[in-house]
Amino acid sequence: MSEPPVKPISKGPQGLLIRAVRPSDAEGLTTLVNLPGFRAGTLRPPYQSIEETRRHLDSGNADAMRLVAVIDEIIVGDIGMTRYRGRRNHVAGIGMGVHDDFTGRGTGSALLAAVIDAADNWLNIRRLELTVFTDNEPAIALYGKFGFETEGTLRAYAFRAGHYVDTHAMARLRD
Repeated sequence: MSEPPVKPISKGPQGLLIRAVRPSDAEGLTTLVNLPGFRAGTLRPPYQSIEETRRHLDSGNADAMRLVAVIDEIIVGDIGMTRYRGRRNHVAGIGMGVHDDFTGRGTGSALLAAVIDAADNWLNIRRLELTVFTDNEPAIALYGKFGFETEGTLRAYAFRAGHYVDTHAMARLRD
């Protein structure tokens, strides 16, 4: 079966493509998630194996959307959105990250714009929510640019690099 076509996006770095994750992306995703800067902004432990990445890709969730940002066949970012069920069917959680060497170039904005477009215009999701480490000022600014607001601070939320760290709970509500 042939891959669906992908188009260059108008915003972000030159040559940036946003597309759905493919099973063949396991190696590139493993490289991405093991970068120290990428990992520091997530809940991932160090040294994720390619087998673990493949298991995650193979497990698939019908209520999830996972996209990657690609430049010259290198995965430079990813984002996932998972819709909740039942009485929270109008809500989805997101998580994302950008390659250490591509931060501050518009990759995160392009990924977030793609997911918000899908949430608002295709999936009728009213509330998007996420957590972000309180010391990740660039990410907090990015989310604010897209209408996310801090709803609270979760103290000692995760253990990272030998210390407990706080996160902000942020959400974006579509009217």
